[in-house]
Amino acid sequence: MTAITANGITIEYETFGSPSATPLLLVMGLGAQMTLWPVELCEALVARGYYVIRYDNRDVGLSTKFDAAGVPEVPAIIMAMMSGKPVNVPYTLHDMAADAMGLLDALGIAKAHIVGASMGGMIAQLIAADYPARTLSLTSIMSTTGNPTLPPAKPEAMAVLTNRPPSPDLATMIDFGVAAARIVGSPGYPQDEQRLRTRVKADFERSFAPTGFGRHIAAVVATGDRRAKLATVTAPTLVIHGDADPLVPVEGGHDTAANIKGAELLIIPGMGHDLPLQLVEQIADAIAKVAAR
Repeated sequence: MTAITANGITIEYETFGSPSATPLLLVMGLGAQMTLWPVELCEALVARGYYVIRYDNRDVGLSTKFDAAGVPEVPAIIMAMMSGKPVNVPYTLHDMAADAMGLLDALGIAKAHIVGASMGGMIAQLIAADYPARTLSLTSIMSTTGNPTLPPAKPEAMAVLTNRPPSPDLATMIDFGVAAARIVGSPGYPQDEQRLRTRVKADFERSFAPTGFGRHIAAVVATGDRRAKLATVTAPTLVIHGDADPLVPVEGGHDTAANIKGAELLIIPGMGHDLPLQLVEQIADAIAKVAAR
């Protein structure tokens, strides 16, 4: 893993495969480090001919933190938006899309296939809309449109976003992280307990930035409904969603595909809000298929 300066901040990134291959950028979700992209998926994409880049978004992992900005009050942001008043947030998803483009600039990459998961799917959507000349294809995974009429997350899944570990000691944080992963994970593709605990432990030891989580939520809320933007997307597009996603219900996937002309929709039975190893080959095949369009 390597740090690079891009869009005025430091971004931690990692690459897989040959730089001479076609670039493919992986954009991770809310409060999630790039390590949530399984190495197995990265390697599967390399095997299909891509130069894979994954990175930490701002305010998470080893990239620049915005702690000096404080944590915005999300209810106040919503009230301001509803009343038409200016919204005061440290940054929006548009800024995070610009980070991704800055990373590609710093790496000397003109165009790439863009793949995003959850909030990363939202960022990927904005990249495709705002930087069409740089987007070879778009894959939006377990994401949504910002449409306020869509079903909300299940209460137990929403609690994963709003609750914090009761104690800062490592053992408690690991238990909390494992429990959270179980709640939002795929019922049809359960994770191996020891592997999950090892991954959660490694992530907490790598970085723990809980205030960045709140600023990510504020960025999502402040960016709002993206359907008008999605209507402008011209890149070949694939939308992947699980029918058992408790955090971003499957209706979000349907709405994303419905608002992008020519988008292909892949609904995976038993998939929740994670990237199970059992689905790596299927997901890699689907990404490669849309990338070849």
